[in-house]
Amino acid sequence: VQLQASGGGLVQAGDSLRLTCAASAFTFSALYYMGWFREAPGKEREFVASIIWGGDTISYADSVKGRFTISRDNSKNTIYLPMNALNPEDTAVYYCAASHNRLQTVAPRDLYWGQGTQVTVSS
Repeated sequence: VQLQASGGGLVQAGDSLRLTCAASAFTFSALYYMGWFREAPGKEREFVASIIWGGDTISYADSVKGRFTISRDNSKNTIYLPMNALNPEDTAVYYCAASHNRLQTVAPRDLYWGQGTQVTVSS
């Protein structure tokens, strides 16, 4: 499985960004759950959001609820993460991930990872 993340950038507090993650060289089961994690400087990587294949099961970290919205287009093997009302605490490298199981229950070494995309929010 290859995951290609894009869409990061430098924005000001209150601005919006949309992250995209496209998958290739995959099997169906590997992409059953897809989502995002982030890693801020000096902090552990944390879960952000995930979505199941059919889109009917979505999870968010409390810190992003109401501001981030995850979606997926299975015809394009792509997930999206529009992020609104960004604040400096959202500054991190954002990583796309995929698994047959719920992302939050899988050991990091067992997830498929994309390369990170940097999101920097200035105050």
